[in-house]
Amino acid sequence: MSESVANSWPDYRAVWRWHFYAGLFCVPFVVVLSLTGAIYLFKPQVEAWGDAPYDHLQVSGTPATAEQQTRAALAALPGSTLSFYELPKTPNSAVRVVVRHKGEAIRVYLHPETLAVLHTFPENQRFMRFLFRLHGELLMGDRGSMLVELAASWTILLIVTGLYLWWPRNSRNLGGVAYPRWHMGSRIFWRDLHSVTGVWFSTFALILLLSGLPWAKFWGSYFKTVRQLTHTAVVQQDWTVGAERPSLGETRQGGASAGSHSGGEHAAPGGGSGRRGSGGPTPKDLTAIDRIVSTIQPLGLQPPVQIAPPASGSQDWTAKSMTANRPWRVNLVVNGTTGAIVSREDFMNRHLIDQIVGTGIALHEGQLFGWPNQLLGLLTAAGLLLLCGSSVVLWWRRRDQGVLGAPKVLATPRVSIGLGVLTVLFAVLLPLFGASLLLVLITENLILSRIPTVSRWLGLRCRHQPA
Repeated sequence: MSESVANSWPDYRAVWRWHFYAGLFCVPFVVVLSLTGAIYLFKPQVEAWGDAPYDHLQVSGTPATAEQQTRAALAALPGSTLSFYELPKTPNSAVRVVVRHKGEAIRVYLHPETLAVLHTFPENQRFMRFLFRLHGELLMGDRGSMLVELAASWTILLIVTGLYLWWPRNSRNLGGVAYPRWHMGSRIFWRDLHSVTGVWFSTFALILLLSGLPWAKFWGSYFKTVRQLTHTAVVQQDWTVGAERPSLGETRQGGASAGSHSGGEHAAPGGGSGRRGSGGPTPKDLTAIDRIVSTIQPLGLQPPVQIAPPASGSQDWTAKSMTANRPWRVNLVVNGTTGAIVSREDFMNRHLIDQIVGTGIALHEGQLFGWPNQLLGLLTAAGLLLLCGSSVVLWWRRRDQGVLGAPKVLATPRVSIGLGVLTVLFAVLLPLFGASLLLVLITENLILSRIPTVSRWLGLRCRHQPA
């Protein structure tokens, strides 16, 4: 082995190895996350379909007051306490009141006029919440969240190294660069399909992966620490980290943005203002809800709009829009005695970091700019699945060439300072990736390089072969 090859690092072969390692580890996770994410993009439509029987009611008279509706929901589950009252979307929609009963959040559907209980259902058993927990933590809590984070970090590397390997060094046309070459044999076709698909979907795939990191257990805690050290932290951020549970009085908006984990979603309804019910006794005076409804209805807040009771000893209730399109969210603190708005926090009033993360979450969930966002997310999920499938085909076709033999170097290998700096930067920004890469490098040097066959497969410097 030549001195230039032996001493060069990281070179084309090192990048290829990392790409192979990332693919070997990530493919199963990418398949699961792409499928669950593709379904979750259509959460509004799925939940609207499930709630259809309760959104087209016959209401002929005057609806009951919000206070009466709330008391009816509490009476339906004796001993329960109020978590929040949800403003009906239309006059013919059932009233939704979420109460806490025996430590569990229960959603109660009421007829707005007759106060008949139409349906009760545990919040954490809703289908989209189950899908969320599967997508964000593989139904494994914090351990699953960290595993998903590790897979996401290596998928980022997978995409970046794939672009590096694909980069058209000697290409004279767009064939194999912008579109697959259909008439050059199956081997070229599958290689082009893999690389071209990666190119077309890499940008949005990276955005989805990066926007999902803030609610991952390890990276989210790392991010919180950095914000505290840089004095950019807020009292309560608008998304959860890992398997965080909201406090007893807090329940999460239905659905799953990859980060809640007692069965919730990316954020608790109380996120942002730091004011929230503590899970204590329900206030005796529930006429405050009627006053608050009268105050906030003319504001035209984006649904769902939730009204939550104050902490013990306070007269200040919270009312907030929990729309999935986060830039339209509004947090209000309202005096329950007078109905006057004490404070208002719009999305643009939040810290710039919270605005960036919130926008990323809305984009991640497919809610930032309507159906085109959903379509883009769906196409990206399909592209990732195609990448996984084509990678398996490429491996299968290459198995008779030394199982997984490293491709020939395209140019004379040499030390890449830029690539080395980029690797260090990745390790700092993605700590779990950095730790796992260090483990991989140690394994290569102490074990894999000492096995001649494996060393040849992976383009390693064999310890039993002179340099």
